Amino acid sequence: MDTTDDTLHADVLVLGFGKGGKVVAATMGRLGKRVVLVEQSAHMYGGTCPNVGCVPTKALVHRSGKRRPEDPPQEWYERSLQETQAITKLFRGGNYEALDGMGTVTVLTGHGRFRDPHTVVVDTGTGQVTVTGETILINTGSHPLIPGIPGLRESEYLVNSTELIESTVLPDRLAIIGGGYLGIEFAAIYRAFGSQVTLFEAAPELLGQEGDDIAAAAVKILTDDGIEIVAGAEVTEVRDGETGAQLTYEKGGVRHTVEADAVLAAVGRAPTTHDLGLEAAGVATTERGAVRVDEYLRTSRPHIYALGDVNGGPQFTYVSLDDSRIVLDQLTGEGTRSTTDRVAIPHTVFMTPPLATVGLTEKEARAAGHRVKVGSQAVADIVAMPRAYVVEETRGMMKFVMDADTDEILGAALLSVDAQELINTVALAMRHRLKAADLRDAVYTHPSSTEAFNDVITAIVRIDEAQTADV
Repeated sequence: MDTTDDTLHADVLVLGFGKGGKVVAATMGRLGKRVVLVEQSAHMYGGTCPNVGCVPTKALVHRSGKRRPEDPPQEWYERSLQETQAITKLFRGGNYEALDGMGTVTVLTGHGRFRDPHTVVVDTGTGQVTVTGETILINTGSHPLIPGIPGLRESEYLVNSTELIESTVLPDRLAIIGGGYLGIEFAAIYRAFGSQVTLFEAAPELLGQEGDDIAAAAVKILTDDGIEIVAGAEVTEVRDGETGAQLTYEKGGVRHTVEADAVLAAVGRAPTTHDLGLEAAGVATTERGAVRVDEYLRTSRPHIYALGDVNGGPQFTYVSLDDSRIVLDQLTGEGTRSTTDRVAIPHTVFMTPPLATVGLTEKEARAAGHRVKVGSQAVADIVAMPRAYVVEETRGMMKFVMDADTDEILGAALLSVDAQELINTVALAMRHRLKAADLRDAVYTHPSSTEAFNDVITAIVRIDEAQTADV
């Protein structure tokens, strides 16, 4: 919908071109509603995932894994980055055309700020456009956090994840502060490209929340690939030198230093709510700065909703997509769908091979009062999974946690080739309360990774004889 007016009225006004917001915008536009979508950056049409998040990083995971020892690291990296940027450019343009090309939808590029609960003023850089909306969606996402380490913020070698994957220079030495999903993923990517990688994690163990056996298997893969993992360490200072940044850290009461050509801060992301004028709209925020919402994603103003990272929920694109379903049910459906309906939401760490999890760990299941049985096998020992040998990736393990009394699947951790796909099958089974035996005895194509379920669920390594909660 083209316009040259400096005042617009919308049935639905969306702030931010992220997954949830764009789905609602497109759906309402197809229903004939007048929609205005405001995106601050022309580089972010489609949101974080296709531009600077999941799509480019997974493209780099793939391309880094294809590099042979004889391939020059810098040359291979630069070419991989160019190929990846071509993909993101294609997706970005497609996202823009899909919405702005609709006669009912207008995309405005500029910063939007609330003037009152129904009015947003958009600064486009060449002027201001005032937009009023009957229903307003806040979908402004999140931004990287920078820890308050002395000297870090001022360092010329500091990068966030976006800056790192947009630089054509492969760092010879990369230091990563933060051993969460993002830190591990980038450590695996850049080590495969040829960088020397040091990964700092403040917790005593990397991936400790996943359970000792899974964490140990994942750490072994990472260290075998040449990543230096420094867990239980506190980075206390960053100083710039002539040839790079010097990081000082303490571990076990002993002070150490390491040098790096780039320092990636990977300690998490915060909801982007600053300078939105939320006070003028009467929209409340949490102590952590997220937009406060109820289970239907309504803010303190019933006509204003918040979707995606900005509402403080799990920071995943697929959760933002589900947010759009909840909001659309409010706008066009029965209004009963809510965040409380979510069951068995899976997660994946895109190391190589990936680590995908869903549900409870063994320790959590026992603490919840379940009498558990555990099926666990190393991928290399799973007879029914020849695909792992076919694609030459036999590292890792699979683990299922089941209720010993009901045979329901309580959780799973899959550290294996295709884990990012396999976990969705497990999650679907859990949502529909299927028994572990149903997953074990299903007929799968051959050779495929799902066949592993036939063996792993059968391979009961231990079963509680009495309920325990102290493991």
